Parts: sequence; structure tokens; C-alpha cells
Amino acid sequence: MNSAPSPAEIEIGIDDGSTQRASLVDHHVGARIRERRTMLGLSQQQLAKMIGVTYQQAHKYERGLNRISAGRLFEIAQVLNVPVSFFFEGLQPGVEAQPVSSRQRMFLELARNFALIDNDKHQEALSQMARALAAQSQAHQRDRDD
Repeated sequence: MNSAPSPAEIEIGIDDGSTQRASLVDHHVGARIRERRTMLGLSQQQLAKMIGVTYQQAHKYERGLNRISAGRLFEIAQVLNVPVSFFFEGLQPGVEAQPVSSRQRMFLELARNFALIDNDKHQEALSQMARALAAQSQAHQRDRDD
């Protein structure tokens, strides 16, 4: 007799024992891995090599398509220089992870590209330009508020 799956079975993706699907937690952890990898300026290929898996496997981890074992997650945390808890930050039970906005993606790309600049003077110049643009925007905002 087939009964309807329980809420717990739906949550973890058990489909009457024949198929397992990644849960919302797996998607969230994968998104956090992708976010941190991008911030460090690493490609998926580089991350895969550092943790000893294929590019395809790293891709599946980041998309939340494959579950990550505790040992592998610990290894990923070490490679990305974050505590394991980093991958669970912002996780709320029963709430699907929000996709990264275009603004967040732009910020991550900026951080990654900044990290790839190997000239300290160029990094400092870019940092000063960002400070000047931010100050100009704040002054413009104050003028509008007055």
C-alpha cells in the first residue's frame, strides 16, 4: 500500500525509497560554496582540483544537485578558509534560498576581480576611486534629502 510521503520525507527529498533529491539545505550550502569560491577568485575547476573531485562533481555540489558528505564539507571549508558553519549561515527551516540578485552577483564579481589584480598600486587606485564615488553618491543623496 502506497501512502503519501510525510512532510519530513518531502523535506529531505525521499521519493518512496527509489530516488533521493537534494534538499533546500543542499541548495543553500551549494550556493554558499559558490559565493565564497567567487569571492576568492577561484574557478570551479580550481576548487575541484583543490578538493580532489572532478569539475562536474564540484558543479553538482554548487548547484545542490549532489549531497556533500561531512568530511568533504570540512575539506571544502578548509580550502575556502571558512568555518563549516559558514555554509549554513542564513539558513531558515522551510524557507527556500533566494537566488543571488544581479547586484550581489556584481559585488561578488568585483571582489573576485579585485583579488586577481596583482599590482598593489592598482588595487589602491581602484580602492580610492570606489571611496570617491561612494562619497559623491552620499553627498548627492544628502542634497536630495534636504
